[in-house]
Amino acid sequence: MTSLDGKEILLGVTGGIAAYKAMDLASRLIKSGASVNVIMTRNATELVTPLTFQTISRNPVAVDMFAQVADWQPRHIALADRADILVIAPATANIIAKLAHGIADDMLSTTALAVRCPILIAPAMNCWMFSNPISQKNVETLRGYGFAFVEPEYGRLACGYAGQGRLADAERIIQKIHSLVNKSKDFEGKTVLVTAGPTREPLDPIRFITNRSSGKMGYAAAEAALDRGADVILISGVTALTAPSGAKMVDVETTSQMRDEVLKYASQADVVIMAAAPLDYRPQTVSSQKIKKGQGQLTLALERTPDILEELGQRKRDGQVLVGFSMETENLLDNARKKLQKKNADLMVANDVSQKGAGFATDTNIVWLIDPSGTETKLPIMSKRDVADAILDEVVESVEAD
Repeated sequence: MTSLDGKEILLGVTGGIAAYKAMDLASRLIKSGASVNVIMTRNATELVTPLTFQTISRNPVAVDMFAQVADWQPRHIALADRADILVIAPATANIIAKLAHGIADDMLSTTALAVRCPILIAPAMNCWMFSNPISQKNVETLRGYGFAFVEPEYGRLACGYAGQGRLADAERIIQKIHSLVNKSKDFEGKTVLVTAGPTREPLDPIRFITNRSSGKMGYAAAEAALDRGADVILISGVTALTAPSGAKMVDVETTSQMRDEVLKYASQADVVIMAAAPLDYRPQTVSSQKIKKGQGQLTLALERTPDILEELGQRKRDGQVLVGFSMETENLLDNARKKLQKKNADLMVANDVSQKGAGFATDTNIVWLIDPSGTETKLPIMSKRDVADAILDEVVESVEAD
């Protein structure tokens, strides 16, 4: 892990019961060589004293927006100007909501709007508060603005419930800090082709069949590759997601359309990440008029769609890295191993979509990374963006060796 020597870290502490864990985080950051300045909300001071953080960080703790300072420059601007990263841990539902809507009514939220560095959010709260659609929408909004997250962990909470809401382990937070402040451009000069989202196959002018894919995993892979210096081509089915800034977007709807566009661009790619969920079957015939409701049953005849991953495996050139996904509900590893071999892929990302915290429409995933040598690595539950970086970490050596 790269050192944090000389890095200026702003640590925002909000009024959640996990505020006491931020003391350990601050201490570890100091030991890693970083300079830490702590900003506390008023509510946080009800749980931990500013003096504690001042002693650990060896720097004054900022709480009051209007406290007298020796310098002419407002404190929140001075802190923002020299920060390499702002880390908010624990982040309550309140601060997440404020930031999502641009509210700046205290020292921490005002400083957050003034920084030009990465912002890392480590939520911690009651599990029902975190899963509330309003909180999830606020998280999604902040992700869209480029905020990074360390997902809260599952476990027993101080409120007595058990669920996702525990502050992430300090080592997980520090690992994410390292990746953000020591960001590698190890894919610079390389082209990464990513597919994302579902495909749709029409039944008639009104209806179509599709699947539950949200596209979040593919979009996360595209964002990660962009951040690591790659030129990115993102071929996407219909989703509700915002296109990553800097990616060449290619919109498709059907599996055949996705196949055509993938084959069109694949020859340019050093890495192909097939994170989309194209349909395996489509209606054999498509009605030119709306199918009317009848008295009896309606039987649909389906036919196979093109197998894009298998075709890419057959066409793969020397030095090109092909990453496939195996989404299963049973026999996860056996099915993923067979798919890896059959498709001639270099890495298979396997996940059981029936697991809580994995699969479609979630912001997290639980996956295995399987390569042809027989190495099988299980990753813990983590954000899809972190999964994307783990995938790129696996393929970077092959790309650099080309």
